[in-house]
Amino acid sequence: MTAFELSFDYRCPFAKNIHLHVLTALRAGADFEVTFVPWTLSQGHRHEGDPDVWDDPMREGDLVALAAGVSVRDRQPDLFYATHEALFRARHERAIRLATFDEVAAVLEPLGVDLAIVRDDLESRRPYREIQASYERFAAVEAFGVPTFVVGSDATFVRYMDPPTADADASIRLIDSLLTMMADQPQLNEFKHTRLPA
Repeated sequence: MTAFELSFDYRCPFAKNIHLHVLTALRAGADFEVTFVPWTLSQGHRHEGDPDVWDDPMREGDLVALAAGVSVRDRQPDLFYATHEALFRARHERAIRLATFDEVAAVLEPLGVDLAIVRDDLESRRPYREIQASYERFAAVEAFGVPTFVVGSDATFVRYMDPPTADADASIRLIDSLLTMMADQPQLNEFKHTRLPA
């Protein structure tokens, strides 16, 4: 079994692509042990001197979907995969901003998520403290964006352009190949096509 951590922020289209591949692979029986880790783009791009986003009431809309995802991951784990996929798709395929609890709740309610549990959790601020702790822990491996894989003590940012298809085996091969490259080629610091695929 290959174990890795994988960061997410629902606002990032590249995070959406790779996370949907991972979810597709896991649902198809891939032998991966994945820890899904929140990482906020807003903290990474805040102005010097501004408060941390998890302490800033003016940035609440930046984190509400991320915090809800963390809540479901921790308090209703059987619903996390469906929640994770639905929030990514809502943001990038349905153009829902996910900047208010009501917007997030409208996505989660059809999945059977207990919204009272999520609301109480968010009001306790526990998911926001988890976002802070994860962000600070990923800073130790110099993570700068999502999605970042952490395998052992090594972190690798991946920008993958295409979402999964109906071929789940293709998603398994993709994630497996990425993990193999991360493990076997740590000297490969950057590998980037100069043009987008046609």
